Amino acid sequence: MHEPSDPSPGEKSRSLKRPVTREDRLKAALKANMARRKAQARAQADARAAEDAAEETGETGDKE
Repeated sequence: MHEPSDPSPGEKSRSLKRPVTREDRLKAALKANMARRKAQARAQADARAAEDAAEETGETGDKE
């Protein structure tokens, strides 16, 4: 029978996980950093491509 003081099934599964180690934290931080850098590189490449396309069509973006 289920006692009111028994942890819920979700709490049981959380307590069975191993604690996060320094290596795990570093691995997660590295993964997040690489994702951020890739996103930045994609954005810069897109901006360069847009500039190149604007130059080819004669549009400079300057409103003078």
